[in-house]
This record gives sequence, C-alpha cells and structure tokens, in this order.
Amino acid sequence: MTKHLLLFIFISALTLSTALAQNTGSINGYITDSRSGETLISANVAILELNRGTSTNTSGYYSITNLPTGTYTIVASYIGYRQFEQEVELEAGETVRLNIDMIPDGLELETVVVESEAEREEQRNIGRAQISTELIKDLPSVVEPDVFRSIQLLPGVAAASDFSSGLYIRGGGPDQTLILLDETTVYNPSHFFGFFSTFNPDAVKDVRLYKGGYPAEYGGRLGSVLTVFNKDGNRNEFQGSVSLGLLASRASIEGPYSRGSYFLAVRRSTLEPLLAGLRRTTDNIPDKFYFYDINGKINFDATGNDRLSLAFYSGNDNVEVPIQDDASIGLNYGNQTVSGKWRRIFSDRVFGSFTATGSRYFSEPEFEIAGTPFEQNNEIYDFSLKGDFEYLPNDKHTISTGFWTGNLMLRYSDSFDGRETFNSRIETQYLSLYAQDRWRPTDQWIFEGGLRMNAFSEGSYLRLDPRLSVEYRPTSRFRLQGAYGRYHQFLTLITNEAFSGFDIWLTTDEGVPPAYGDQFVLGAKTIPFDGYGFDAEIYYRTMRDLFELDPFVSDASGLDYQELFRFGEGYAYGFELFLEKQTGRLGGFIGYTFGITRRQFPGFNVDLSNPEAGGRYYPPKYDRTHDLNLVLNYKINDRWSANSVFSFATGQAYTEPQGRTQFANVPWGVNTRNTFTVGNINNSRLPSYHRLDFAFAREGTFFNWGEAEWQFQLINAYSRRNIWFYNYDFDENPVQRDEVALLPILPSISYTVNF
Repeated sequence: MTKHLLLFIFISALTLSTALAQNTGSINGYITDSRSGETLISANVAILELNRGTSTNTSGYYSITNLPTGTYTIVASYIGYRQFEQEVELEAGETVRLNIDMIPDGLELETVVVESEAEREEQRNIGRAQISTELIKDLPSVVEPDVFRSIQLLPGVAAASDFSSGLYIRGGGPDQTLILLDETTVYNPSHFFGFFSTFNPDAVKDVRLYKGGYPAEYGGRLGSVLTVFNKDGNRNEFQGSVSLGLLASRASIEGPYSRGSYFLAVRRSTLEPLLAGLRRTTDNIPDKFYFYDINGKINFDATGNDRLSLAFYSGNDNVEVPIQDDASIGLNYGNQTVSGKWRRIFSDRVFGSFTATGSRYFSEPEFEIAGTPFEQNNEIYDFSLKGDFEYLPNDKHTISTGFWTGNLMLRYSDSFDGRETFNSRIETQYLSLYAQDRWRPTDQWIFEGGLRMNAFSEGSYLRLDPRLSVEYRPTSRFRLQGAYGRYHQFLTLITNEAFSGFDIWLTTDEGVPPAYGDQFVLGAKTIPFDGYGFDAEIYYRTMRDLFELDPFVSDASGLDYQELFRFGEGYAYGFELFLEKQTGRLGGFIGYTFGITRRQFPGFNVDLSNPEAGGRYYPPKYDRTHDLNLVLNYKINDRWSANSVFSFATGQAYTEPQGRTQFANVPWGVNTRNTFTVGNINNSRLPSYHRLDFAFAREGTFFNWGEAEWQFQLINAYSRRNIWFYNYDFDENPVQRDEVALLPILPSISYTVNF
C-alpha cells in the first residue's frame, strides 16, 4: 500500500507539472565552486525583477518555476563568493538549465565586504547552525582539527570534558542526536577514547546542525540532527594535500575524470615514537596504539539530468594497555559506512534522489588477568534504502516527501576463558514516511508543516510525529520564528564513562515502548549592523518513556527483556544568544547559553519520608547552567593569521561520597567489607571550567611546488587545571580527596602542503 501511495503521488506530480509548464517557463541548475566544481549547499539564487528566489538543496540543485515570459536578471550569492549576475531570456513553456559557477572572493585587507541577509537565509532558520570547514581547521585544537570539538563551541551544545567529543545538545545525551555521514547513520563517531570525532576535516564539505525543532524529513532521535557531507572531488584539476602533526598526520587527493570526479583522504595517528619514549620513564603506557581513517567518494555524471555517486568510510582504533604486571586490556573498535546515491531531475518541478546505505559499528574489547582472557563482541549492522522528492507546484509552495526503510541488527556476546557466557542478537525492520510543505503566502510569512510516520517491527510500534514552524519577516534585517515538533526514539545508548568503545545500543521491544518528547522553540534573528548577525532562541523540551538498563538488577539471567530496563522522564529549557562578525580583518563569534536539564528515574534521589512518591529530578553530568564561548580570528597580513578561543562553563554535576562503613568478619568474601554512603545523585558541582587557546598560522610555499602552511598552537594558555573528577582514598582518616585534572598547558605544531 505504501509503494502504491508513493507511486500515485509521484505520477500526479509529474502530470500536474507538465500541464502547468505549458504556459510558463522555469530556470534550474546546479551551483558550484568555480575552482573545484564542488556543489554549494544552501546557496541563494533570485530573480531581481520579480523579487523571487530560492536556495540550493543538499545536492546543490535549485529550481525557480512559474515564470512568465520575459528577460530576467539571475543573481546568485553565497558566503565567501563573489555575487553572480546574468541575464536570461525565457519563452513560454521553456526550461532553461543554468548551471552557475561561483568565484571565491579572497579577503582584501583594506576592504570590508558586507553580506546581505539573503546570503545567510538558510543558515539562520530556527534551530539550525552551521560551521565552515575553514574555521574547523583554523581553530586551536588538541591532537587534530575536529568537527565535533568545533560544534561544541556553538550555543546550546555542551562539552562533557577535554577528553570527550560527545555532543550534548539542549539537554540531550549523545544518543539523542542523529549523526549522518553522506546520509548514512554513524553509531559511534569517536577516536582516541572519545577524544575527537571520526570526521577528517580534509574530507568534509558541509556540516550543519539542527539543534531542535527540526523538520519532518529527519527523525529517529529525540533531540537533534547533525549532517556531514564529504567532498565530491575537484572537477577541474588534480589537487592534493599533506599535513604532518606531532600526534596525527593526514593526506588527500582529488581530481576529475572524463565523466565526473573522485576524492580520497587518509588519516593516521603518529603517536608511536612518543609512546616509545614514554615507556622508558612511565608505567602503564600502551604497548600498541594507533587509529586511522579512510574517506572516499567517486561521482559519475550519467546524463544532464542524472548524477550517481558512491561514498565510503572506514575507521579503526587499536589499543593494548598493560594495567598491572599480570593484566592488560586490548581495545579494537571502529566504523564502516557506504552509500550509493542517484540524483535525478525528473522535470523542472520535480527533483528526486534514491540512496542505498550500509553502516557497521564494531567493538571487540579483550581483557587478560593472570593468563585468563575475557572477551566481548558488540556489532551493529544497518542497511537501508531511502528516497527523497521535491515538488514545486508554484512559487508559493515547496512540497517534500520521502521514505526511509531498512534492517537493523544488534549483536552482543561475552566469553570467559574461551567459553561463551552470553549471546544476544536483535534484528528489526524499520520504515519512515514523511511529507512536508513549505508555504510562503507573502514575502513576510513562511509556514512549514509536516508529518512523519515511524514504524518499528520490534514491539510492532507505529508512531506519528507532527511538525510545524512559522517565520515572520517584518523587515529584511529582522525575523521572528517559532517551531513545534514531536519526536520518537526507538534506540537507547548504554554509555561507559571511561571509554566510548564499550558503549552498547539497545532497542525497544514488547514491553519497552519508544521514548518520545515535544519541542517548543522561539527565535528572533537580526542584523543589527552591516556585517554582523545577532540570534536569540528560547527552547523547552520534554523527554518521556526514557529507557535504560536498570542498575539495580544484579543478575539478568532468566529475566524477560522488559525486566532489564527502568523507565524515566526528563525536561530541558533555556535560551541561547549568538553574536557573529564575518567580515573584515577581525571576525568571529560569541555564544552564550543558559540551560537547565533534569532527569527522573525510580530509585534515584528517593525522599525517604515519602518513598512512594518516586525519585526527585536530578541534573545529568552534562547539565550546564551557564556556557560561554568566544571565538576570534584576525588576519594580521597576507601571510600571518591568528585565532583564539575562550570557554567558560558551570562545573559538572557529580555525586559526592559521604563516608564509608566497614564491616568485619563477614561470612562471605574477604574478612572485611566496605559499604559507601553517598549523597543525592549529582547533587554537587565541580568548580567552574574555563580555558584559553591560541593558534597562529603562516602561509607560504613549499619550494614553489605548492602552497604550504605552518600552524603553531597553545592549548590552555594560562594552564588552568580544570577538575575532571575527584578520587577518594577511604583508607586515610580523615578521608583524603585528590583532584584529577584535565589538560595542562600544551603546545602543538603542524605543517600542511597543498599541491
């Protein structure tokens, strides 16, 4: 029935578009970078005479329909590129294919370039944020330039610690953010114990974050969506890049061929010499440690209306760490993804794409104590097919519809001394259908409504998610926005505090319903001065039927699946301020977040005077009342540039031990047994966190063979010893508390050659 419905919608759209096109004309095409041929996402194109316009989709495609006959001036704009203008003569029933090459606009030190509101239109939709790949590479970074570390600087996004690249967005945990790489789900996007993400900045073309209130085309998570698109490859000439660093190095190549382009990037850690030196003086240094990434994409232009692409990613971490003379830990985990996409221009009013994806996550930790091995095996396989269609019936409406269906398998097993002790295999099918309409009745008002249907075979769940957003533009420099949405999540992540490679995903099933929540967002966005942007958003969200493994279940054997879980709820609210300057020698942004998030689960923070009332709400570890980030970049001259980042955040919530009771001569185990007394869950706070980083870059040439850049960085410039956690020694009287600090002051240097 679903296939017949989609086929009916598709055929009706084609028939109607053919009838309407007989009396009017249209203009469509792709917008690309003139140097590389890379498509530009969310570039703006408009017709001056009619004051009508649109923006490119994630394929870089645009279409303007229902145009009367005449001669028009087509204008295209994109941040960092010169404005494009061209006259086009249009006849009745004619479709003009106008592919636009945008010329990058280099920074002129004596000139301040003012960008229009239209150039940032798509980037300033409600709940949406975007960060450029150039800024990701330029910012001071520990180990490597990193996508997730850069996103953590945006308002509404909290960082757990210096050692975590996890995304905690508007009060949600990492599992509440859907992460897509070339439209393929990535389940554990982390390297180096979670220190930074799996996304190689040399391979990334576009990064955009939907912090909340996101439209019906996305689903499956309660909180947010992060989409990452890798480069297609230079369509005009061969290019390459090599970057050498103290801890990791990268290389990439790209170029054209007769029918398209290709791209390949590799990254590998270069820690081995450092570790070899540390082993001579320091205990418990890993015997083995390396990670690597491989990203690739190939594009094939079949016809003027058909484009095909194949993208893949493979990443792996491998570590062996001695923890005692007769004990060691071996960690092997990683991700592989592949996606094949067919984009087709069906007509001047209908654009569509079909994408087949495959994703695998694996984690294989091994422990050996006194010659006895313990092993775990955690694997996820996700294969899917999705289709997305855009239909432009007239200049007032943009209708989108699509589906996403697939098969998800989760496998987990334990073995002890070569003998399997536990084995679990969950396989489920899922299906999502969505339809949404972006309606612009006047130049001042924009409405976008949608509905998403989610079906999940484990538990036979069917859920509907309505979405609605409204925007009012009283002037070209000011806009008011509002959004509401319901969201469902059929997966939960059981996280490990020390190492993300131990994380386990679990699904809903009979007796374990999906979590759901509502989001409400209000925003005001303006351009107070030329070259500046100021955004403010207020949000409130609920989280219901949250499910996680019950920590009070000591023995899971013999229990039904639903008896392994406990169920809770939560909420989050706050407001965000964002002031940005993108022009002139000095640029950057300042972002501030006031946020409150709370959880409630049975058995936690119980009022002993009224135990039947259930547990009190408590803040999770990533609750931050205040979060402030200041990012500045300054072009000193044509060779030197400087960047700095200052961060401040309220201290992390933690549970403080109150004391220890020791029982002697117990009838089991050792002669004495300890019982620890703790306060309410996360009822205490670590000291506030703050840190200042610097980076300086010098551009030059490498023996006239290619462009080169030195980058010098200083992390934690004033050596603030922020507290990671407290370690308590109960053998001392009084109890001794030691501070375990985060990063000290760290210098770094790297050298990059582009050829």
